[in-house]
Amino acid sequence: MAVTLEEAPWLGWILVKALLRFAFMVANNLVAILSYVCYVIVLQPLRLLDSKRFWYIEGIMYKWLLGMVASWGWYAGYTVMEWGEDIKAVSKDEAVMLVNHQATGDVCTLMMCLQDKGLVVAQMMWLMDHIFKYTNFGIVSLIHGDFFIRQGKSHRDQQLLLLKKHLENNYRSRDRKWIVLFPEGGFLRKRRETSQAFAKKNNLPFLTHVTLPRIGATNIILSALVARQENGRPAGGDTKELESKSKGLQWIIDTTIAYPKAEPIDIQTWILGYRKPTVTHVHYRIFPIKDVPLETDGLSNWLYQRFIEKEELLSHFYETGAFPLPKGHKEAVSREMTLSNVWIFLIQSFAFLSGYMWYNIIQYFYHCLF
Repeated sequence: MAVTLEEAPWLGWILVKALLRFAFMVANNLVAILSYVCYVIVLQPLRLLDSKRFWYIEGIMYKWLLGMVASWGWYAGYTVMEWGEDIKAVSKDEAVMLVNHQATGDVCTLMMCLQDKGLVVAQMMWLMDHIFKYTNFGIVSLIHGDFFIRQGKSHRDQQLLLLKKHLENNYRSRDRKWIVLFPEGGFLRKRRETSQAFAKKNNLPFLTHVTLPRIGATNIILSALVARQENGRPAGGDTKELESKSKGLQWIIDTTIAYPKAEPIDIQTWILGYRKPTVTHVHYRIFPIKDVPLETDGLSNWLYQRFIEKEELLSHFYETGAFPLPKGHKEAVSREMTLSNVWIFLIQSFAFLSGYMWYNIIQYFYHCLF
């Protein structure tokens, strides 16, 4: 499409702004990730002496890193409107977020909207595609204990065994509370056709705005983390031991992300900021774990039903621009999520000052050795 004379200055400004944002993002990543890794290395003695305190400090730094990523979208005008139940009420409990997946921007959106939910981000574990292991953020996620899952039938059984082992070794030992899971197993545009063919073959609902979820990872997580009961009491151990143990997974948070006109934001847009300011809408529903069937068939049906409801939520949103009214309410209530500019300035300042400090320390030792 030809560019008119009137559009040329605007397009030129968009290009200059994108280049400036990209340069800042590269610098931000270099200083922040390098500083994070250096702090983690220096704090290794604390990990041996007081593991819980070490992972608390690591979690705070992890939250700050995700806050920096959130700020890239915030200053481009990409904001979040929250709907449904207030998830702050369960921020101190163990929970699993089940999220629909449309694009890479979904992850950035969650990084933003969970920043004001206490220590949730610091104590969170992500399940993400293995390709993210090879991105700039991969080293941070590896240290933090996120799980990278490889897609495909040939890897499925092995990956589920690895996930079970990963949860046993890293979830409670690192004081994790929330897990973020995308049960569809891929982006909507990539999985929709396959999902619809599977639905037709198995007499399941025909979905357009979401795909049918895969059960494996959800089943493993619930099996590993839900506290089993015997005669109304947690199974195993004496009274003192039981009191010190985690209460186990208590909530499932059904999370539905909706973009205006069904046009999702990708990570390139989040970084470069070339798209006009837009509001992403996130809807929450909280289910007590006691209401969720744990046997495979029951869980499959329960999970399918949640995604059928997501389809209805999204259809309503794309038709009206708002999510439907909760039962018993006369009007839908939305909450605008905000980030503190002062807080962003402080964590960015800390990152750049830390980067400068570690650069000088590394340079000093290099000159001493060589």
